[in-house]
Amino acid sequence: METALYLPVKRFLEKLGFTVKGEIGGCDVLGLSDDDPPVVVVGELKLAFNLELLLQAVDRASAADEVWIAARISARGKGRESDARYRNLCRRLGFGMLGVTDDNQVELLVKPPTTNPRRSPQKRSRLVAEHRKRQGDPTAGGSTRTPIMTAYRQQALACARALAEGPLSVRELRSRHPAISDMVGRILLGNVYGWFARQNRGVYALTADGRAALQRWPLEQSQTPQKEGKEHDGSPRRSKKSR
Repeated sequence: METALYLPVKRFLEKLGFTVKGEIGGCDVLGLSDDDPPVVVVGELKLAFNLELLLQAVDRASAADEVWIAARISARGKGRESDARYRNLCRRLGFGMLGVTDDNQVELLVKPPTTNPRRSPQKRSRLVAEHRKRQGDPTAGGSTRTPIMTAYRQQALACARALAEGPLSVRELRSRHPAISDMVGRILLGNVYGWFARQNRGVYALTADGRAALQRWPLEQSQTPQKEGKEHDGSPRRSKKSR
């Protein structure tokens, strides 16, 4: 699975000074430096170096200062990582290239330029905002079979936990969660996941789907990576625009 590449690549980028999280804004890997403004690093993962991996990286390039592609190194040494044309194409595109060995060591195959000009400030800003709002690193990069634990989903879960013991008003919820007070009304009214039911004006309760979500994602599991599985709890499937 591509998720097996995530931790080795994450550790590699962390050694370069980046704070790294997975599956943000459709990016398998997203790292931010401590600079102001931060350097934004995007990584894309595949089990083998191929054209699709490069195309994904091209899609992300407009929002990133650095782009890295990473894949398994072929056991026989006949993969694209050994093809000088593929490596030269990465250099021309300005992409870094990382090879992950069977024992999860990372080899630097192509080093990217220092930074590329930021061509899409809006996309970049959305990535930075999601990275900073998301608590912990709950979704391993390369995940495809589980709903992504976005900052929005984490905030909705915080509301659900507060409602687990009974209905509350929007005002009460805001007082319990000042960090997301500006989002509480929007989350309850939008009810994206079907977790909330309006009881009276400004008063909400938890639905059966909401209680199931709390079982699916206890507090500690909403902030740490979970293994992929084929089970589905009724939440929206993974989407590049998923909340």
